[in-house]
Amino acid sequence: MSINNRPMTHTYNINGMTCGGCQAKVQSLLSKVKGVKNVMIDLGKGQAAIDMDKHISTPELAEALRDYPKYQISESNNNYYYGTTVDSKDEETTSWIETYQPILLIFGYMIGVTVLIEVINGTFIWHRLMGHFMAGFFLVFSFFKLLNLKGFAESYGMYDIVAKQWKGWGYVYAFTELALGIAFLTGFNPLITNAVTFLVMSISIVGVLQSVINKRKIKCACLGDVFNLPMSTITIIEDALMIGMSAIMLLTLL
Repeated sequence: MSINNRPMTHTYNINGMTCGGCQAKVQSLLSKVKGVKNVMIDLGKGQAAIDMDKHISTPELAEALRDYPKYQISESNNNYYYGTTVDSKDEETTSWIETYQPILLIFGYMIGVTVLIEVINGTFIWHRLMGHFMAGFFLVFSFFKLLNLKGFAESYGMYDIVAKQWKGWGYVYAFTELALGIAFLTGFNPLITNAVTFLVMSISIVGVLQSVINKRKIKCACLGDVFNLPMSTITIIEDALMIGMSAIMLLTLL
């Protein structure tokens, strides 16, 4: 109990609340945390003022929201991604390579495999190499998204311009990536495949650019809900790479 038996009040930022239903859900979840006396939500500001008997750590509050990854709670210099905490001190001590190790390994494998295919064939054909690389990209990335489709859709809806308006787009997007991966692998109608890729990735990159430019501390959904990768310029590079490759292939087909 705090001094004079009076509850202490802390204010937290809550991202992901978009309506009265969200407000009620977050209020209900946080109110169930042991030690919480009262929760006051300001939907417009995206904040929660919490009265508590004793200090409750932000990770404990984040744990209460774990089953609803669209809601993010943060206090002071700590940022919480879907119930997982990333302390600013940890960000300073964690190298860029350690942070993005999963995605760097994936790209390394894909590059190695596509180059090996060209070596086995005895000749380097850039269009074939790009096609195989894009097939691997979409198949691998869709695989991680499909491991937790709901989690991906909720995460994607936090920043994608289409998914913000229509939640179902996150589900459609994952299967669109899968279809594109199969199309590139089988060589299905290159003109249509590259045109769809160019369109879909061009739309996708808009939300990514907005998040990075505005320096929003949110989780990148590129590898679904499996890895906790922060949104950054590397996400822009991923999308831009697919846009560039599809554009090059379209120009040669027209």
